[in-house]
Amino acid sequence: MEGIYLVKAASAIGAGLAMIAGVGPGIGEGYAAGKAVEAVSRQPESSGSVTKTLLIGCALAETTGIYGLFIALALLFFNPLLG
Repeated sequence: MEGIYLVKAASAIGAGLAMIAGVGPGIGEGYAAGKAVEAVSRQPESSGSVTKTLLIGCALAETTGIYGLFIALALLFFNPLLG
């Protein structure tokens, strides 16, 4: 019976650590948006390509946070270690 509580506690800690993965994409997307604004302010005629590249980069960065959220939810509610 003690093993089940240990697995649940480790799963809760793991879920908390997985949610830290949401911090990185937020910081990265903010930094990328700032650099995109700088690029458009220097060369306004390139705003279309800068915006397209920014959106693709932000979408790729956001998947890291979504994967972290999925791992956290899986550890909390669909815990494969408990059977």
